[in-house]
Amino acid sequence: MNRTARTNDRYSRSARSSGSGRGGYRSGGPNRSGTGRSGGPGRRPASPQGEFALPVTHTPALPPAEAFAELDMPSPLLAALKAEGMSAPFPIQAATLPNSLAGRDVLGRGRTGSGKTLAFGLALLARTAGQRAEPRQPLALVLVPTRELAQQVTDALTPYARPLKLRLATVVGGMSIGRQAGALRGGAEVVVATPGRLKDLIERGDCRLNQVGITVLDEADQMADMGFMPQVTALLDQVRPEGQRMLFSATLDRNVDLLVRRYLTDPVVHSVDPSAGAVTTMEHHVLHVHGADKHATTTEIAARDGRSIMFLDTKHAVDNLTQHLLNSGVRAAALHGGKSQPQRTRTLAQFKAGHVTVLVATNVAARGIHVDNLDLVVNVDPPSDHKDYLHRGGRTARAGESGSVVTLVLPNQRRTMNRLMADAGITPQTTQVRSGEAELSRITGAQAPSGTPVTIAAPVVERAKRSGSSTRGRRSRPARARRAAGSARTAAPTARRTSSAPAA
Repeated sequence: MNRTARTNDRYSRSARSSGSGRGGYRSGGPNRSGTGRSGGPGRRPASPQGEFALPVTHTPALPPAEAFAELDMPSPLLAALKAEGMSAPFPIQAATLPNSLAGRDVLGRGRTGSGKTLAFGLALLARTAGQRAEPRQPLALVLVPTRELAQQVTDALTPYARPLKLRLATVVGGMSIGRQAGALRGGAEVVVATPGRLKDLIERGDCRLNQVGITVLDEADQMADMGFMPQVTALLDQVRPEGQRMLFSATLDRNVDLLVRRYLTDPVVHSVDPSAGAVTTMEHHVLHVHGADKHATTTEIAARDGRSIMFLDTKHAVDNLTQHLLNSGVRAAALHGGKSQPQRTRTLAQFKAGHVTVLVATNVAARGIHVDNLDLVVNVDPPSDHKDYLHRGGRTARAGESGSVVTLVLPNQRRTMNRLMADAGITPQTTQVRSGEAELSRITGAQAPSGTPVTIAAPVVERAKRSGSSTRGRRSRPARARRAAGSARTAAPTARRTSSAPAA
């Protein structure tokens, strides 16, 4: 099928995609129909359920590779893989890389932590190697739904892009758009972007996609769920119509059917570990608790040894629990959409380094976060649907490690939780627990907190970094100071000292 025909009528079918609902409720309460939810993807309206019919592949796929050395990749890239200790590809990499390196479109499904980033990233870098991007005209594009996932993709690809002399630019909201525009003006072969910020830069004239020959959609289903589908289709309509497209996700449903039908041509289809429930190293527990005891139960779980992520529905609930845990002696930090990007980045760094042992978060942390040796995920508030459950749970038991997912369920939530688990294909271990009981400790490692308040260090010189951003006004202050110094060289020494001071 001719790709060019698919680029006509740009917006005609995008209205089929689901939008993002933003209702909400107070943490732990029975009412989920109120207003004011924020801090991540909202509760979604009813959307098409089940798997769509996968597209038919007309051209047989190439056989999987048993080792990276078998693949047709530049020698610096193979050397970088060896230096990183990577010799044998993960299943999704082994299956898709021979085809993506040959330029085939790919539709890949693999659970979070299965190696999707390098599955598309190595092919993208190998096929872009040796080319040089003109200013504002990238050659390859990776679209992702969240800032955290954009940063994770950039971090994962950087060690392999560097030996190929490929320049990466990360384009996300919450950061200086001026600096991102500067990176694009300087030339970047590969852009990792969230749809909204990329759209802004295109509208400013700082980026054009007409030279993009390789486009990747990572976690396309979440982009649809968050209401990004019109932006995504508008961006895809601007890349080279004959270029290569790869769509990877942990879950595929009918929300992304539009993208598959419209933008993938004769794709290689590969599915591995479609459900987090199929991971044998992951345990699933549903803990029945009473409302009056839920707070104490949550606190004791948080005080366990080791690192944990705790998910709640709203920013307000996240902030309240975080403060309570800090007052109880638990080294906790909050992560949600109300935090600035520097704050979010710093919090994740502290969590990964072990300075913070409990990350309390909204669904903003449900994808795009990889932390080694994270063995417990706690749904303090049950997720809204099975996809959210699978992605939250996917923060643990990654790359062959073991872990547990624990969901605290109030009496009025039991029926809904049973349906959610059935949709996820999971049969959890269900236990009635109370705070202080041995069974709670056995399942989660819960223990009484120290009760001695702790403080997590504030952002380091964050204000100083922001004040150095390259806006026109700030650039002009040193220039004005230099001109003033030039016209008053015989002035008092204090004036000379003022003119030579570095910009803030």
